[in-house]
Amino acid sequence: MLEKMKNAWHIAELRKKILYTFGLLLVYRLLSVIPVPGMDLSKVASALDQFSILGFMNMMTGGSFSQMTIMAMGITPYINSSIILQLLTVAIPSLEKLSKEGPEGRKKINEYTRYLTVVLAFIQAVGLVFAMRANSRGGIWYVIIGLSMAAGTALAMWIGERITEKGIGNGISLLIMAGIVSNMFNWAVSAITGIAAGTVPFVAVIVIVLAMLAMIVAITYVDMGERRIGVVYAKRVVGRKMFGGQSTYIPMKLNSTGVMPLIFGFAILQFPATIFAFFPASALNQWWSAFQRGFGYQIVLAILIIAFTYFYTSITFNPVDISKNLQQNGGTVPGFRQGKQTGDYLARVSGNLTLFSALFLAVLATIPTFLTQIFGISAPFGASSVLIAVSVGIETIRAIEAQMALRHHKGFLG
Repeated sequence: MLEKMKNAWHIAELRKKILYTFGLLLVYRLLSVIPVPGMDLSKVASALDQFSILGFMNMMTGGSFSQMTIMAMGITPYINSSIILQLLTVAIPSLEKLSKEGPEGRKKINEYTRYLTVVLAFIQAVGLVFAMRANSRGGIWYVIIGLSMAAGTALAMWIGERITEKGIGNGISLLIMAGIVSNMFNWAVSAITGIAAGTVPFVAVIVIVLAMLAMIVAITYVDMGERRIGVVYAKRVVGRKMFGGQSTYIPMKLNSTGVMPLIFGFAILQFPATIFAFFPASALNQWWSAFQRGFGYQIVLAILIIAFTYFYTSITFNPVDISKNLQQNGGTVPGFRQGKQTGDYLARVSGNLTLFSALFLAVLATIPTFLTQIFGISAPFGASSVLIAVSVGIETIRAIEAQMALRHHKGFLG
């Protein structure tokens, strides 16, 4: 591994990209300490203890939310905007047509995503600050706070796009990963301090660390795993040239949905909490707070994750279209006739993989909560955050490998 890292560093162009990426990530983390004026941090801390979704946001931003810096919203509004437009592309014909117009269409959709990101960041910032009663000055300061956090999100989005364009890997993903890793580092420092002071059990810290390592191994295995469907193309003659006559495969990932079902599941369950937060003294708010700490909440979360896994797979993988494309290009899955029989087989394989993926994500989502309830100390990670961090790490390594392969070096995974 060290030799391969040395080889990557010796490539001048790759070294510049790596330094550029780390430089912008450092800028992002430095911007994450600039506070927003007019905030009552004690109210923010109280809300973080009460609502798990705020803890999730704080984890994704590397602690920026708890300190209410200009990066408190992080890149979350951009993710929400991307998801919204992705779903609207399926529902609105004009957006669907735009998505099929190649690079120019995608460029236009990206532009809509940027505008929607800034609007969502402003609305989300003002809404959360109002719900937490964290504005210490009131009045026009809601606008100032909203604009400050929206500007921070816009700047984070710009940094992510620059990394994607001139650095290594996906910039937006790397910003999220930087926040997650920073939060884990902060937890490690506080855990060591707590152990030294005798306030944190040493065994609990060891179990949590081992659980996190086990999750990383499991996620890496599933993320890199795939089911390969063999395809044989028939020979055909066009003019004086012969095409086809080769064998290939259709790669189907074990977890093709990634982290989306987790994000959707958590978002749906946090919607009632957001509404009830406006009525802190109501019986519904007290009931929901108690429900969140119970076993029933985990069951509902698991059911939602399974449902969204199937939903997201249904809109991203269409076995009928794939079988039609194979038939048009002379491709055949050995043992199955072209057309409907091939489509049914692909649908059956996809269903099996989706079931595995849904159960895997559902179990993964409950582990951090159970550890917190058993040992009484908060885990430094959530299932979605570990899944994101591992996936981004593998994606970045593959991007470096691709650069090295162009220059005849073996990659990290080779």
